[in-house]
Amino acid sequence: MLKHRGFPSRLPSSDYQFTIRRANPKGATKLAARERFRDRSAADRRADAGFLAALIEHFGEEEFERGNLDAGRLSWLLGCEVVAIGKLDPTSYDQLFRVDLGKAQASFPEIFAQDEPDFVEDWDDGFDSDED
Repeated sequence: MLKHRGFPSRLPSSDYQFTIRRANPKGATKLAARERFRDRSAADRRADAGFLAALIEHFGEEEFERGNLDAGRLSWLLGCEVVAIGKLDPTSYDQLFRVDLGKAQASFPEIFAQDEPDFVEDWDDGFDSDED
């Protein structure tokens, strides 16, 4: 399982995790596209926006491997803002994805605003750094 160094492990000041620490010995948790309803809590919407902002910041429009990205967080964006490259293997850590920036901007315009969202400014604290 590929570990995405420098990727935020969670949404700052919350318990919403973005990455996992180690591979599940029984296999990767299955990904399943989830429908986001309008009545989701503000905290859930903020976690979705934070995760998508981290994906865009880290990968941009480039393909990326699922690796240690949290299956639950990824499932909320799967099929809309995050699309599988090739045929989706929902239980593979090696599955490739990319961010659809057009859909991302339509769904989460706040992360593309000139002023960066509050949760982005906290990302400089406590990350794994490749500069060691």
